Amino acid sequence: MASAFRNVIVFFEEIGLYDVVLPFLLVFTIVFAILEKTRVYGTETIDGKEYSKKNLNSITAFVIAFFVIASSKLVAIITTVSSYTVILLMLSVLFLLLVGSFMKEGEGGFLTGNWNYFFMIMMFVGIALIFIYALGWWDVMWDFFRFETGGEVVGSVILLAIIVLFIWYIVKGEPHTDGVKKEDKKD
Repeated sequence: MASAFRNVIVFFEEIGLYDVVLPFLLVFTIVFAILEKTRVYGTETIDGKEYSKKNLNSITAFVIAFFVIASSKLVAIITTVSSYTVILLMLSVLFLLLVGSFMKEGEGGFLTGNWNYFFMIMMFVGIALIFIYALGWWDVMWDFFRFETGGEVVGSVILLAIIVLFIWYIVKGEPHTDGVKKEDKKD
């Protein structure tokens, strides 16, 4: 026998809360926040203070959110990506709990220095894999990298990546100052 709370969840699903309302609110909020932060439409000055054009930002976010929910494929992608991203977030929190259980009180933080960058890269890779899966490209990519289709292409891409990383490693460093040291420069 289903509980009353399960019936509420089923009712929300039947009226389209998960397929229409929540994706709409998510897309609207993200687009509105980006438009407010970037001030793409400019600003207006009222009493000497600059304000973003909230009316233009809100109507643009509203229209974009409606375009997104009009496409069932986009809504499915958003639902898949958000659900797997929450799982990735939970895994990272549980990992940090486990690491924290082995640290003494007052010790420095775990995610300092290169560890911070390592975990940021791991989260980026995780989110990229989630997007690949949500777009339905997982099997295609897996077959591609298993050399079942286009082995020469994969080899070429790997070789180009190695060359680019090698060039980046050689070129990185201090900018060239034409042989003049900073302290030797005169204004």
